[in-house]
This record gives sequence, structure tokens and C-alpha cells, in this order.
Amino acid sequence: QVDYDVCSNYGNWLYSAGIGNDPRENRKFNMIKQGLDYDGNGDYIRLWVPELQGIKGADIHTPWALSSAALSQAGVTLGKTYPRPVVTAPEWSRHIPQRPGESPRPRGRRGPAQVPAQHKDRGIDFYFSRKKDA
Repeated sequence: QVDYDVCSNYGNWLYSAGIGNDPRENRKFNMIKQGLDYDGNGDYIRLWVPELQGIKGADIHTPWALSSAALSQAGVTLGKTYPRPVVTAPEWSRHIPQRPGESPRPRGRRGPAQVPAQHKDRGIDFYFSRKKDA
């Protein structure tokens, strides 16, 4: 089923970019967390991204974090059969396995995340830095 609503679609793209109307500060769409929450096994991604079909389970949400052996076994070559990420947002790190073979652990519902000291300045300035003393 295809659901198409121009206004909703535009609003969702703005929200995803972190520039829509939202009363909460520093609110951005976390694609990794959403994928783990709503497509934990990665079935939706496997349906629409055939290049990643060989990746098992939730690892499909973060193929760039897999070992070269795991990628090779899945038939994925970053930069050739599947692109490398353009941006990896710091807030994704808590949803990406830290050790090979470890499953991602979503933590969004267990309370507020701790913000790493080097990333306190969030919002659009975080991704598009500019001098603030101008």
C-alpha cells in the first residue's frame, strides 16, 4: 500500500532534517533507533534494499559497523555494492553494536540519553557548522 499526503510528507522530511515545528529542543529523527523499534529484524529493509538481503537480523540497520568478514559473507562491499554512510550522527552510536556479533540495544525508552561532551551543540548547527562570532 502506498500512502501519499503531500503536506505530511513535507512535514516529515523537515522533521527528519531537524528543522520542522517541534516544541522540544534538539529533536532529530534517529533513523537507527526507528529502524530497531519498528523493523527490529530488518524485514522491511530487506524487501526494498536487495543489496543488503544477505545481512541477518538487526545488523541490516548499520551495515557500515559490520566486520569485513561479515560483509563479505553477506555479499556486501561498502562503496561498491552498497554506499558508505555520508553522515554518522553521534546519537546513533548508542544503537550500534560496539563489538562484533553484539546486537544493537535501543535505549530510547529507558530514559534520557547522556549527551557526549563534544556534541552538546545540537540542531542544525551541529551538522552545518558556521562561525558564531560573525
